[in-house]
Amino acid sequence: MPRKNLLSLHEAIVIALINRGVRSATFTEIADFIVKRNLYSERRGNIDLATQVMLRSTKANGAYRHLFEQVSPTSIRLRNL
Repeated sequence: MPRKNLLSLHEAIVIALINRGVRSATFTEIADFIVKRNLYSERRGNIDLATQVMLRSTKANGAYRHLFEQVSPTSIRLRNL
């Protein structure tokens, strides 16, 4: 039985980006980091994690606009906080 997530997906994305020197990455690189470190193991639905990362960081009705900036169709970066 998977454990309950200790982090929300947007928190896991922030951790993935902080761990990169340039604080930017593709959705696939972020998803791979999250899976490798088991940061967000319990997921609902059949949506690929890289797609979930893209939806949470760029779509989500702008809810995370203060955290993430889309730099290309396939990548985001952490905004300077």
